[in-house]
Amino acid sequence: MVKSRARAFVQLVALCVTAGVVLAAILFPFAGGAGLAANRISDTIEAVPGDLANARLPLGSTVLDRDGNPIAYLYDQDRQIVTAEQMSPYLRKAIVAVEDHRFYQHNGVDPQRSLKAVGGFIAGESAGGGSTLTQQYVKNYLAYVLARDEAGRKQAMEHSPARKIREAKLALELESQLGKEDILTRYLNLVPFGGNIFGVKAAARTYFSTTPDKLTLSQAAFLAGLVNKPSTLLRDPVEAVKRRNIVLERMVETGFLPEGRPAAEQAKKEPLGIVQPLNTLPNDCGNTPGGTTTGFFCGYVLDYLAKLGIPKDEIKRGGYTIKTTMDPKATQAAKEAAEGEVAKDTKGIANVMAVVEPGKDRHAVRALAANRDFGVDPAKGQTAYRLPSTITRFGAGSIYKVFTAAAAMDSGVGINDQINVPKTYTSGVYKGSGNKPYTVNNASDAGDTQMTLQDALAQSPNTGFVILEEKAGLNKVVDMSVALGMRESMKSVNRGGERPDPEAKDTSLRVSQEQWIKDGKIGSFTLGVTVTSVLELANVGATLVSDGTWCPPSPIDQVLDRDGKPVDIKQPPCDQAVESALARSLAQGLSKDTISGTASKAARDARWDRQMLGKTGTTQIHQSAGFLGATPQMAGAVLTFSDGDRPRPICDGNRPFLCENGNIYGGKVPARTWFEAMKTVHQNLPPAQLPPADPRFE
Repeated sequence: MVKSRARAFVQLVALCVTAGVVLAAILFPFAGGAGLAANRISDTIEAVPGDLANARLPLGSTVLDRDGNPIAYLYDQDRQIVTAEQMSPYLRKAIVAVEDHRFYQHNGVDPQRSLKAVGGFIAGESAGGGSTLTQQYVKNYLAYVLARDEAGRKQAMEHSPARKIREAKLALELESQLGKEDILTRYLNLVPFGGNIFGVKAAARTYFSTTPDKLTLSQAAFLAGLVNKPSTLLRDPVEAVKRRNIVLERMVETGFLPEGRPAAEQAKKEPLGIVQPLNTLPNDCGNTPGGTTTGFFCGYVLDYLAKLGIPKDEIKRGGYTIKTTMDPKATQAAKEAAEGEVAKDTKGIANVMAVVEPGKDRHAVRALAANRDFGVDPAKGQTAYRLPSTITRFGAGSIYKVFTAAAAMDSGVGINDQINVPKTYTSGVYKGSGNKPYTVNNASDAGDTQMTLQDALAQSPNTGFVILEEKAGLNKVVDMSVALGMRESMKSVNRGGERPDPEAKDTSLRVSQEQWIKDGKIGSFTLGVTVTSVLELANVGATLVSDGTWCPPSPIDQVLDRDGKPVDIKQPPCDQAVESALARSLAQGLSKDTISGTASKAARDARWDRQMLGKTGTTQIHQSAGFLGATPQMAGAVLTFSDGDRPRPICDGNRPFLCENGNIYGGKVPARTWFEAMKTVHQNLPPAQLPPADPRFE
């Protein structure tokens, strides 16, 4: 062992001295140049970590639905680790024969190959070649594991004696810690095989739709020849056959093919047999079968994990298994319902739905869907925007009256109390455009001038809720919207919300929706004029039927690391948004919308027979409309809005279309979408009643 280490050290010194002199002669021809070159090389070596023996290669991650089916793969390098026993012996022998036939004789550095490389450099040729498999492993490790960008990769692959010295030093260190078979296995798991294909398992699947242990002699020889020339060989089938045959010849010449020349000659006669199309693994959200449906959910998973400290670039290299809460049945039902009401190629109109399962310890997101497919081709009805989970620029209309009702109830109003609902009302508190008095009208001149709060929630008169907003206080109504679930929406920057700030260098200061509404005394808040997240609307329903317990709308069931161990992700805790008695009473207050209110026709047409809370909403110029509904078992929200570059009102005909004066309402497309989807979602759930109202809030 001592003699072996001494011989290896001599080899390294010889290479370093030779390469150092060459480098000094070329780059530093003046006196003292050789010493400067040596110092730079030493610095390079010291800067390289010495933990190659414990390397953890980049691995892609898999996102699963609640049933364990993949909905997305995410990777920088398509790689799966396999053991030596899971590799064909042909492959291991082929790679040694063609790349380093003295692999089992040297200690990581082969003097003959090294001197050949240095000689080539002196002759003005590339310094490539001459590397042992161990040195190649080091080079690839530096390029594809440590380097995180193209600049770092080029630096790791540069042709220079300095790189050779670095590789030699690390190769000797590696061979002092690992056996030959272990190094060879690691090499075959690490190296690229063209494009994003790394390691033999991905290569065997991609090119031959097989596993590494089942590779034939011909297939193994092709992959061994592919390692250092993937771009050339994949472009030119003739060259690929030639390269495969060269590998077979090298196996015979070096004794790495026990069956001898007859086996090689037989393998040469075989076609390459590369599958067409290549069996590549889909990458990123939306690229799996059905990904146009599940892509929205996948996107929300990435956004959610990024906020918890696991960014996308870490997911693409960390080898995680991400078990999500996505229910494929609910997702498909929501997708079909959304597209059934608004075809995916409908110009300028999006129909979006989110479904959340209530609970007192978590609110699991079950479905995120839209009439649009998830993708990048608008001509095919696709969008890459996360429509169901992002904050849209349109409001939810009268759905926001839920927050005014909650604030009023918290101030002492009961659901059976009579409230004033005049046909027209001019506020003495809020101002309209141009600093004029804020005047609001009801959608219809017919009807009573007084009704119970419960009936008002079902009939949705505007005037009554502006009056309630005045009495409860706008700030309290806004705070209630945040408490019940509109947390990200209200934190978002107001789309037109620039507030003069004389102390700032800029002429304006951007503010949140919450601050803009409070500071500006925006009385129309109760009419749902601000930007809205469909997912957060659904979660408001989940909060109300969870006895007032708010939980973050979570898409995550569990995250496992590459070793199958749970990752501790600290999701935001649940909190009691409102007291249970108020939540139960408000749910009862919202229970007449599907019986005698604005959603009753849609409920009847769908033959809906379950008790639920519901609230429709429509913005004033009909550019958006929505519906929020929840049973004790499931909550959901739908928003239909103009999603073109130049939003226009929406008309509801046999199929919705953009028009000059809209007539869409929350009880039309949005409610119909909700009931169609939720009939399927509730199919196997037993009937459940909403809890009774508390006497204090009746």
